[in-house]
Amino acid sequence: MIMKNGRYDLIIIGGGAAAFSAAIKANRHGVKTAMIERAMLGGTCVNVGCVPSKNLLGAGEILHSAKHPSYPSVFSCDSDFDFAKTIESKDALVRGLRKQKYYDVLQSLEHVELVQADASFVSPKKVKIVDDDGRLFEADKFIIATGSSPSVPRFKGIENMQYLTNNGALALKEKPSSMIVIGGRALGLEFAQMYARFGAKVTLLQRSDRIIPDHEPEISQGLHQHLTEEEGIEIITDVNVREVWQKNGSKFVRASVKNKEERVFEAEQLLMATGRRPNTADLHLENAGVKLRDDGAIIVNSEMRTSASHIWAGGDVVGEPMLETLAAKAGATAAENALTGGHKKIDLLSVPSAVFTSPQVASVGMTEEQMMQKYGYCSCRTLLMKDVPKALTVNDTRGLIKMAVDPKKNNRIVGVHILASIAADMIHEAVVAVKYRLTIDDIIDTVHVFPTMSEAIKLVATAFKQDVSKLSCCAE
Repeated sequence: MIMKNGRYDLIIIGGGAAAFSAAIKANRHGVKTAMIERAMLGGTCVNVGCVPSKNLLGAGEILHSAKHPSYPSVFSCDSDFDFAKTIESKDALVRGLRKQKYYDVLQSLEHVELVQADASFVSPKKVKIVDDDGRLFEADKFIIATGSSPSVPRFKGIENMQYLTNNGALALKEKPSSMIVIGGRALGLEFAQMYARFGAKVTLLQRSDRIIPDHEPEISQGLHQHLTEEEGIEIITDVNVREVWQKNGSKFVRASVKNKEERVFEAEQLLMATGRRPNTADLHLENAGVKLRDDGAIIVNSEMRTSASHIWAGGDVVGEPMLETLAAKAGATAAENALTGGHKKIDLLSVPSAVFTSPQVASVGMTEEQMMQKYGYCSCRTLLMKDVPKALTVNDTRGLIKMAVDPKKNNRIVGVHILASIAADMIHEAVVAVKYRLTIDDIIDTVHVFPTMSEAIKLVATAFKQDVSKLSCCAE
């Protein structure tokens, strides 16, 4: 039973990946800790992010494979599915993982108490719990890990719209016949392909001149081509949304394309995949001396420490990149530094990211453009997946792999970018290469299993020295 007014060594505000990682670390140190979470435990990832979206993407993959087998000797079947049951199955998975990986884990942490309520700072070392009792909790140190929420631009007419964010798109009761997706980054692309494979007519509108604009142009172009030509998704770039409205059960978007042509798009559902904003608005961080960026993200240094020396922060609340695994790393790092006085840092260069479309996109390190901007030089090679023996053997040659190296530092690997069926699994050798400053010779000299898709990393490294199309399968 928690007392009316509590005194703790550490207070963690939040209940997602960063918060739990910090709580587990605090428990190991035997520190009296309070975790304050206003909503369901697990944060975005398990509730409305990675877990449910990848579950539904998996269902779509099976449907698509049945209709479009990769082997000419295997006949397609016009397979259908029960949409409502698919959503129910996803919900059951989420409930199970939320209990197993969060509630049950919290119960095992003997030094951590859960407080389910809103919290806001009233002074540098006190937070007020927003409940019937109006409790005050005090601590010497704090970790803020309140995550993020969907960010929706204030388009003309948006206040009168019933639109979807990722939360709603994961909880539809009926399969829509058509959908407009505004946003062409990871979230927008994943949901666009998901619902296209479920049978909806999907139109994706992207503000910039290409989808996933932060990735290598070859990756963007390759994925764009596949989604449009092979899966029938209409992707329109250079779009400036002017107005949105709904009428007679349909959603409408009026937009200019390439600052010239004006078009009106219509669909049954409208999904706003327009980014996320850090959850800092109600924390009253000014009372604690914590400074924010203009976008509402908490400013932290490389040790996850805020402008207030006794407060650390991690996860989506500190802004991009908003990744579940990075959040967990940040939470653990914040807790370690807070509790031990250490100075651990996170190497953001070696943090990988992935887009779970099919084919997948995975990336780590610097792009060619970033290398050129920072150093004024770069050396890159691009290998098509059709030159990877395993891709040929399984009739899935979609995609490419691009490697960037620093030619002035013994061809040290500084970035790897993949478009392939299992890119998210392939990227980890590249993560190690970037993290530990390996060179192309280190990769070439490492024996790889044959045939594998991951062998592509060795082949693209080899491409810096010779034409891999003129090599036998296992030659160096």
